[in-house]
Amino acid sequence: MADQVNSLEELGQVAEGTGAAEAVVTEELINREPVRDELGRAYATGKRKDAVARVWIKPGSGKVSVNGKEMDAYFARPVLQMILRQPFTVAGVEGQFDVQATVKGGGLSGQAGAVKHGISKALQLYDPSLRAPLKAAGFLTRDARVVERKKYGKAKARKSFQFSKR
Repeated sequence: MADQVNSLEELGQVAEGTGAAEAVVTEELINREPVRDELGRAYATGKRKDAVARVWIKPGSGKVSVNGKEMDAYFARPVLQMILRQPFTVAGVEGQFDVQATVKGGGLSGQAGAVKHGISKALQLYDPSLRAPLKAAGFLTRDARVVERKKYGKAKARKSFQFSKR
C-alpha cells in the first residue's frame, strides 16, 4: 500500500510523472527503424476477403511480379492495376521499388486488394517515413468486409424464397 495517493497534490505529481513517461514512449514509437532482410528487401503479408498475399519489395525500376507473371498479365483489368499502383502514388515513390508477390485464395479483386495491403505494409517497413501518408489514405488497415454466410431458410444470405399465399 506504499503506492497509495493521499492528496490531490500527490495525485497531480503522479499524473505529471506518467505524462512524461508517456511522452518518452511516444517518441520511441515515432522513431521507427527500417525492417529489411539480408538481401535489402522488406516483407509484409496483405489480406483482403479470402485472399492472402506475401509481398517483398526492394529498390528497383518499378517492376511488379505477381505469382511469377507481370502485373499486366496477371491483373488484366486496368482497375486492378490501378489498385496495385495506389500505394506508390500516395507515398510518392512511383517506379522506385520492384515488387515480388505470391497470392492465394479469393478472386482477382480480393487478390488485388491483398497485394495492395501487402505493398503498403512493406513500404512502411522499408521506409518508416512513408507511414503517415499510407495510414492517412487508409492503406495500412485490413479491409474487414467479407462475404456474409448463407442462413438456414433463406435462398442466399438475406434473400428469402418467393412468398406464396396459397
